[in-house]
Amino acid sequence: MTHVVTEACINCKYTDCVDVCPVDCFLEGPNFLTIDPDECIDCAVCIPECPVNAIFAEEDLPKDQLHMTEINAQLARSPNYKTLTKRKDPLPDHEAWANKTGKLSELKR
Repeated sequence: MTHVVTEACINCKYTDCVDVCPVDCFLEGPNFLTIDPDECIDCAVCIPECPVNAIFAEEDLPKDQLHMTEINAQLARSPNYKTLTKRKDPLPDHEAWANKTGKLSELKR
């Protein structure tokens, strides 16, 4: 079992979740955070920290976000995604993207 970052994170990239992660399982890409499924210990402390509710336990993923499990795993192996261990500012236009849905086409791999 793991936790999964959903499309809600795309173009926002809040990193409040990173500060509470005890195992540094978050990786950062250009406009998205992902969780490394091999590193996640399923502690769930990251879930309430996300201001856009982008993190779910795998078994609790909304049906329209099930595809994000595989995307998180793929991006965790990508050389373009690097481990992030400390909170950073969100993307400059995060407020404009925070409540938008259907952002998968915006994902930068």
